[in-house]
Amino acid sequence: MDLATVIGLVLVLALLVSAMAMGVGIGPYIDIPSVLIVVGGSMGSLLIAFKMEQMKNFVKIFMVAIKPTVDNKSEIIQRLVNYATQARRDGILALEAVANVEENKFLKKGLSMAVDGNEPDTIRALLEIEMEQTNERHKGNAAIFSTWSGIAGAMGMIGTLIGLVAMLLNMADPSAIGPSMAVALLTTMYGAMIGNIFGGPIANILNIRNTDEDVTKQMILEGIMSIQAGDNPRTLEAKLLSYLPPSERVSQFDS
Repeated sequence: MDLATVIGLVLVLALLVSAMAMGVGIGPYIDIPSVLIVVGGSMGSLLIAFKMEQMKNFVKIFMVAIKPTVDNKSEIIQRLVNYATQARRDGILALEAVANVEENKFLKKGLSMAVDGNEPDTIRALLEIEMEQTNERHKGNAAIFSTWSGIAGAMGMIGTLIGLVAMLLNMADPSAIGPSMAVALLTTMYGAMIGNIFGGPIANILNIRNTDEDVTKQMILEGIMSIQAGDNPRTLEAKLLSYLPPSERVSQFDS
């Protein structure tokens, strides 16, 4: 669970609701036609803009922002160094057993390919293709929320125009002006809230998660290449530690 994302969402919603409640109460800010225009309209537009298989995973993609899969880079480095030590001592075929039980799927795939005797260029090419395709899928998922942000704001403006037209057509009826103006203003507010609380921020954190995963996979790729090349474990560790912030670079050979 990413506490920063959860706390941020809860905090902004709590502050907005509190501000509304301290004014005229929550009731006046609830308008069903406005919800239909902004939420319904924006979701309908997303169905046009993206493939159905992407939209089916809408909630799952949102949960990636809330509860991401986080790889511990320090632990992965330690495992890679241990694998390098074992391969130098017993030969790379000795890694077959650990490859079968390795939890990280990307690392497991790379080790298995190395154990199977694939050429270094082949291993690098195949793993880079997987990295590239995963990266593109993740960018596409983030684009859903980025697009939602823009569409929700546009739907808010459309709702505002609908409300203004209804108001202008009923200027002779004072009782109709209020509801029409409510639709005009609340749709803009709903669109701004969706875009700036959910759409934009969720797209941004998804892109950050994607970058973190890509860096981890690049680190693993370099580790696998070094293991296959028979590099000294100390040299391998020094190379991989460069992927960590200076404050987290702790060598297991120094203990």
